[in-house]
Amino acid sequence: MLLPSVLAIASLLVGTSAQNSTYTNPILPGFHPDPSCIFLQCLPRPPNPRLTRPAKLETHRQCLFPPGNAPSASHHQPFHRWYLGPALRFHGGKFWISTTLVFDDLPKDNESRWDNFVISTEDPYDSLSWSDPVHFKFGGYDTSLFWDDDVDGQVYVTGSHQYTVWPGIQQATIDLTTGAMGPLENPWNGTGGLAPEGPHVYKKDGFYYLMLAEGGTGLGHMVTMARSKGSIHGPYEPAPHNPLLTNANTSAYFQTVGHADLFQDPAGQWWGVALSTRSGPQFLNYPMGRETIMTPVTWEKGEWPVFEPVSGTMNGWKLPSKELVKDGAGPYITDPDHLTFPPGSSIPLHLIHWRLPTPDTYLVSPPGKPNTLVIRSSVLNLTAYDGYYTGGLGQSFIARRQTDTLFTYQVDIDASGLKNAGDEVGVSVFLVQRYHFELGIVLLPTPSSSLAPFFRFRGISNISIPDSVVPVPAGVQLDGLAFEIKAFNTTHYAFSAGPKGAQSLWSTYGLARGDQMSWGFTGTLVGVYATTNGRNGSFEAGVGEWRYVGQGEVIN
Repeated sequence: MLLPSVLAIASLLVGTSAQNSTYTNPILPGFHPDPSCIFLQCLPRPPNPRLTRPAKLETHRQCLFPPGNAPSASHHQPFHRWYLGPALRFHGGKFWISTTLVFDDLPKDNESRWDNFVISTEDPYDSLSWSDPVHFKFGGYDTSLFWDDDVDGQVYVTGSHQYTVWPGIQQATIDLTTGAMGPLENPWNGTGGLAPEGPHVYKKDGFYYLMLAEGGTGLGHMVTMARSKGSIHGPYEPAPHNPLLTNANTSAYFQTVGHADLFQDPAGQWWGVALSTRSGPQFLNYPMGRETIMTPVTWEKGEWPVFEPVSGTMNGWKLPSKELVKDGAGPYITDPDHLTFPPGSSIPLHLIHWRLPTPDTYLVSPPGKPNTLVIRSSVLNLTAYDGYYTGGLGQSFIARRQTDTLFTYQVDIDASGLKNAGDEVGVSVFLVQRYHFELGIVLLPTPSSSLAPFFRFRGISNISIPDSVVPVPAGVQLDGLAFEIKAFNTTHYAFSAGPKGAQSLWSTYGLARGDQMSWGFTGTLVGVYATTNGRNGSFEAGVGEWRYVGQGEVIN
């Protein structure tokens, strides 16, 4: 699995004043965990990420693509492969990302489980400009770079260990051209909270500040800090008011606040970004998973940073004007979709896959099928074999993040290519292979042994969910279908289908609960899948008029 993480460049290119402003969290709604954020006063050309206000950031380019840049992450990994906690930094005219590819099938105490590497570029807007990975040996994850410009520009990497092996933070010098590291040091292991991780080092007023996440990425999540006077090697003194930021043991709607990063705006004011889930202390219904929030920070000279508590409506430092950058390759995260896949176009950057796509699975307007995204089916369905294992086979699924509490997602599907028993195409709310719901049209045997199309609603979650199978109504043509997923309140999704262009004839075939899609490290996706459900061979399905419209964001 390729786990997308937030890589946000905060390029606030106009001045601010001391006047306060009001904004809302999350600034990056939906599946955007583990944020890393930097500020640059100016860039050589307009950045791909566009910030108009804290609630709108444009889709970033994929820095690990083409897939050859993704180390060890082929199309056909049979087990989970996922990236953890990328950290974004800028130094020496280059953007740097350090991250970890996790081989989830290997034991946690096996250092080969953790493939740490660094990539860099002078032009973050060009996907092809990112360097090949430089690997380095570190038996953990959440690695972050720090350049000590006052000490000959020495660069350090700081990372965390899997807490069940031993809970601790390690740090070493690193050569970014070879990956060679100096001796590992153990600067600070946190305050004693579960799973110290997500370390970042900052230098300010003669102090080295080491900020961590502790408590695990659940209800006990928190931000802690220690500092060392004059030496990155320590000793480190914990902040007297740790944790610096948490919503643990509160009734706040925004919970699990942690894994933070700090940056300054043009006026020198400090801000923090962190992850959070909109779950309330019940921590049951949070299908969009871990999202990115922002909070103002006061950091006086020689003192500790003071974070404002996180809520849906925030008062903070003056924000920039709403429109800063007009160019860019991707849409704003909160923009609606209306995708028609015209000839000569490519797949939009914000559409994603659960696993790296196999070649020629997705074709935009191929000959004879203009304004269509053609999807070639996979043998595996969305569950694959057991919710984890794929046996080295791909999964045909293209989706976008759910970025609104309430939304309507609609798409036209040409299912006339279905030809054998089990062939199926449809739409899904997808979290991981073990948690998803879908409404599809599938060919199934009838009592007379002939094949007929049926609408089938089914899913897999932490509880048993029975299938619902209904014959396709007479007169409905397989080449003219429309499907809809609607989050019509904070807790439920409705799945509907019928003839395209005739919404009055659509029927609702299933309901799914948000708490059935609330689990783990990811957030919900909505999109289209195509599968033969285990049959060798394939078929093609056509997708058009892809629409996603947000209809409300619940923040308290």
